[in-house]
Amino acid sequence: MKDFMSMMGKVNEMQARMSQVQEELENTIVQGSAGGDMVQVSMSVKGTLKGIRIDPSLLNPDEGEILEDLVIAAHGDAMQKAEAARNEKIQEITAGLPIPPGMKLPF
Repeated sequence: MKDFMSMMGKVNEMQARMSQVQEELENTIVQGSAGGDMVQVSMSVKGTLKGIRIDPSLLNPDEGEILEDLVIAAHGDAMQKAEAARNEKIQEITAGLPIPPGMKLPF
């Protein structure tokens, strides 16, 4: 019974920490880039797009398709970094808890 009470205490701590982390994740900004940093995307770890920077040399009307591809690539880079930051926070919160592999937490 003592182990069960200890585990319940850890679960309660985890729930409180999860709400804090939700806010931290929205305020944590990651940068993705493509084309040798000619296109940069800023976004929150939760996925909210915060900004795009495009090198003026890419604003050639004849190269619109290249620019579109670079924006998509920069966004993908930022998404990967956001996922890594989310996973790091989740590991901090769940350290020591017996959570089944593959279980998704609401982040």
